[in-house]
Amino acid sequence: MNEVIGNILTRRSCRNFTAEVPADEDLALVLKAAEYAPTARGSQDRMLTVVLNKEKILALAAAVKKALHMPENAVYNFYGAPVIVIISNERGYGHAFQDAGAIMENTMLAAHSLGISSCWINQLCDTCDDPGVRAILDSFGIGHDRIVPAVAALGYAGSAIAKAAPRKESVSYVR
Repeated sequence: MNEVIGNILTRRSCRNFTAEVPADEDLALVLKAAEYAPTARGSQDRMLTVVLNKEKILALAAAVKKALHMPENAVYNFYGAPVIVIISNERGYGHAFQDAGAIMENTMLAAHSLGISSCWINQLCDTCDDPGVRAILDSFGIGHDRIVPAVAALGYAGSAIAKAAPRKESVSYVR
């Protein structure tokens, strides 16, 4: 099978990470792939903020948990990922979510090709303007003029990841 297709067909989301941080060289390759994702009109209107500090990741997760009004006993920690990549765009940029989708796909596939697991985190889409979340984003250099359409959690799987469930048929041809 083609190597690229094989990578696409075998990548799965990881929801249980070890504390081990991937090597800087591997992270650099993943981020290079992210930077090469297509953007609307070639605008490249995206910023990637890589957080490698466990306490800062947990502080952001706690702020998101509070903003979502989750129960106190609920566990919310970005699945224990030792690295998160926050994708942000200028507020008002009309293609932020489409561009973020392409960036996330490149990020997750590049990571998988290097043996690094990943998971797409959505909650900052809805909480990035919560005052508690915003204060932490500001401290990361992600100002009020930016929104967060997606976050990638990266690291090594803490347990086996299940194989893909069979896909429902969803393709139709018009000739």
